[in-house]
Amino acid sequence: MITSTFCLLSGVGLRTERRFWGEGACTWDDFVSTRDLDGLSAARKSLFDHRIIEAQDRFARQDSHYFAKTLAARHQWRLYEWLRERALYLDIETDSFGQITVVGLYGRGLYTALMRNESLSLLRLREALSQYDLLVTFCGSTFDLPMLRAQFSDLTFGQPHIDLCGIGRQLGYRGGLKSIERQMGISRMPMLQGFSGEDAVRQWNRWRHQRDESARDLLLAYNEADCVNLQPLADALYCRLAVASGLEEIRLQRGMDCTRIP
Repeated sequence: MITSTFCLLSGVGLRTERRFWGEGACTWDDFVSTRDLDGLSAARKSLFDHRIIEAQDRFARQDSHYFAKTLAARHQWRLYEWLRERALYLDIETDSFGQITVVGLYGRGLYTALMRNESLSLLRLREALSQYDLLVTFCGSTFDLPMLRAQFSDLTFGQPHIDLCGIGRQLGYRGGLKSIERQMGISRMPMLQGFSGEDAVRQWNRWRHQRDESARDLLLAYNEADCVNLQPLADALYCRLAVASGLEEIRLQRGMDCTRIP
């Protein structure tokens, strides 16, 4: 999908991108090999060609950080199919004072929890983040990432970031993570049914003050579900948005395989 994206070019929006597709420039290769496109001067076409060739080179080198800088946040969902195997699904928990208690990380089929006063540190976060080329969150733009930056001021996020809350809203889905999960048919284990962020705070307090192991286990099970369920949610939302954007239609017209997410 990313190789049919032209929104990374300066001044090119969705309408212009669709016009390029309609003129046969459906991929980066098509664009560069096409001599003339309506509405583009020779000078601008040459400039765009150079930028597309650079994007092709960065894509071939698996340089996701380049696209984090050149592709607007609202379009970074288009990177998902390419980077899915190198995606990190992230979710945090906080206490009643807004301090981070758990940072949950799920990637390559493995869940890791970094807990306050145990394993949570700037070094561990940097090490974990460095192993992945894409971040996926739900409300991460407004909550998780700002909270992490506030508590760990030297922490940086160079990868592209897909916030599934915003993607869901583009498709008409409203509500929080658990509500949208239910709409998508994504389930949680019975003991977590109805469990909320407020419950997570209570479990943290029970663990912190009473060293209640069952409270710790329940808190981590809740965070793990928050992280792990982001993957099937991202899969479903990506496929729906690919259809809604017209990108899937382009692939069908060109005889390319339809979007396939395991």
